[in-house]
Amino acid sequence: MSGNGHGGPSSAAARRGGPDRPGRHAAKAHPDPPDDTDSPDNHDYVDLAASARKQPKSLRRLRTLVVDSVKLSWSADPRTFGITSALQLLGALVIAAQVLIVKEVLEAILAVTDDDAGAGRVVLPVMLLAAVTALVSISAAVQVNQQKLLSELVMRTTWRKMLDVAGAVGLRSFESPDFYNRLQRVETNALTRPFQLTQGTIGLIGGVAGSVGLSVAIVSLEPVLLPLLLLAGVPLYFTSRRESRLEFEFAVAQTPRLRMRQYLGTIQTGRDEAKEVRAYGLVGALRERFDHVYDAFTADLRTHLRRRTHLAVAGNAASAVFLALTLLVLVWLVSRGRVGLAEAGAAIVAIRILAQQVNMLLKSVQNIFESGLFLNDLDEFVAMQPAAERAEAGTTAPARFTSLTADGLSFTYPGSTEPVLRDVSLHMDAGEVVALVGENGSGKTTLAKLLAALYEPDAGAIQWDGRDISTYSRAGVRSSIAVVFQDFVRYFLSGRENIGLGRAERLDDEAAIVAAARRAGIEDALNALPDGLNTPLSKMFKGGRDLSGGQWQRVALARAFFRDAPFVILDEPSASLDARAEHALFQSLRDLLGGRTVLFISHRFSTVRTADRIYVLHDGEVIEHGAHEELMALNGHYAELFRMQAAAYLTAAES
Repeated sequence: MSGNGHGGPSSAAARRGGPDRPGRHAAKAHPDPPDDTDSPDNHDYVDLAASARKQPKSLRRLRTLVVDSVKLSWSADPRTFGITSALQLLGALVIAAQVLIVKEVLEAILAVTDDDAGAGRVVLPVMLLAAVTALVSISAAVQVNQQKLLSELVMRTTWRKMLDVAGAVGLRSFESPDFYNRLQRVETNALTRPFQLTQGTIGLIGGVAGSVGLSVAIVSLEPVLLPLLLLAGVPLYFTSRRESRLEFEFAVAQTPRLRMRQYLGTIQTGRDEAKEVRAYGLVGALRERFDHVYDAFTADLRTHLRRRTHLAVAGNAASAVFLALTLLVLVWLVSRGRVGLAEAGAAIVAIRILAQQVNMLLKSVQNIFESGLFLNDLDEFVAMQPAAERAEAGTTAPARFTSLTADGLSFTYPGSTEPVLRDVSLHMDAGEVVALVGENGSGKTTLAKLLAALYEPDAGAIQWDGRDISTYSRAGVRSSIAVVFQDFVRYFLSGRENIGLGRAERLDDEAAIVAAARRAGIEDALNALPDGLNTPLSKMFKGGRDLSGGQWQRVALARAFFRDAPFVILDEPSASLDARAEHALFQSLRDLLGGRTVLFISHRFSTVRTADRIYVLHDGEVIEHGAHEELMALNGHYAELFRMQAAAYLTAAES
């Protein structure tokens, strides 16, 4: 199997299960094993939250974050944001009004006499209280649904921004640890932070409005009550802050263990791992390791929850003491005639409501601060898009070329110091079949990616008919190229879509899709599926079917045929086929591809003998090139490797 020439351990493709596992879908079946090191490359959402905790929590920063939060929510859906905010304000104001209405109800009850006229005085305030209570309940129910919708819309907006950038940047960015880590971090936080951010923003609006409204209502009853009520919330404020810190510290400390628990659970239930787990008898050992990790987590969780319980008891007990003092003061004020019984009852109702509003306000502020670094991360990530689009822009590329020349190409992967390609040059004329051979790690796949306009060389140039392709639109250049990589993607979609995605704008061209399947030799296999070409090619979905490795490879070839591009790059396109089938494929390439220019990469030297020209790569350099007979006569590296493979096949046949 051909290597990609990139031996660096930080390869993004390797981390995502790419070239190291040919033919697999680009999405991993399970996460990478936990890594507890404190390297910047291992930052995740917990590290992000830890950094957020260290950020200054000034009023100026809070104002900036609130403005950014409102902008994000507004951009997601102005109408939903407006409705949610209005409902939050309405609920807060009505709650404040309840205190005054309770006062009126209590005054009416206290003034009731035995005559009917006295009892009638209670009806209006009671009905008003019932109506307001119903309004609060209805508003809260509608608000919950609207807030859930708003959170989903904000998440969608975040995903759109992230996907726009991910689709705009060049492939080199995905080989950069800094970019890839930021992408992974934004992607991970996009699942949780938008909801937390929306909750914090709406909660802040309601908390401020409710606290102000209740404060005004309480002051109208008796000004001295407000500081007393606020004083009762002080113990809960400090204990809740301490509980929050404990919860965060526990989450940080347990992250490695939770990762390991998730990983051990996944490899015991994963489809790809099932065969090896059983073949090596690992069920018991892995289960024992899983139980050990889970037991340790549970023990720490018990200790953590015990500490939180002690804090909650202490905070509520202290708050109860202040509440008792507040009630004694109320009794004293009543005895002095400064506060009536109705005002006292209303004040008691306000105590709990105000405490809830203050707690919601503090929690909302904390949520916004913790989401602050996520907003910064998202903004910096989105800011990459304009530069990425400029790098991909250029003049309109020609639909085809008569000659392709690569002159002095050199390339080094981001994060690596050793070049993968050194001063590589080659030439292709339209309609030629050119083979690229070499041992694993020689740089064949990397060269193919440069010729496919997926990477830009560090030095040298690729020219179509004498013009550097870097002056053309990169998308336009790639539109004239079809590539089948050794680690081609298995889309968990229908067979028709798997082929049609070769040229997505022609996805409804059923006849061309069928023709491409026929040319690749996969038509009969797809038609035999339960729903023919419309059968999902994955058992993840109901009615789906999987294919063999060789069948998948033919689907990938059909995708390239359907693209109908003048330049075709085949990187180990038959790795899952046996030697006979690969030889037959190569022999029929000229007929199958109808005179198109073909770059064929293979590690089986016997299959490339009829190529118009063969380039031999070794340690990132072209050391030989020519027709098969010329290279054999040269008696160099190609001849040596060819004879070694031939001898191996003869030995195998004789045995």
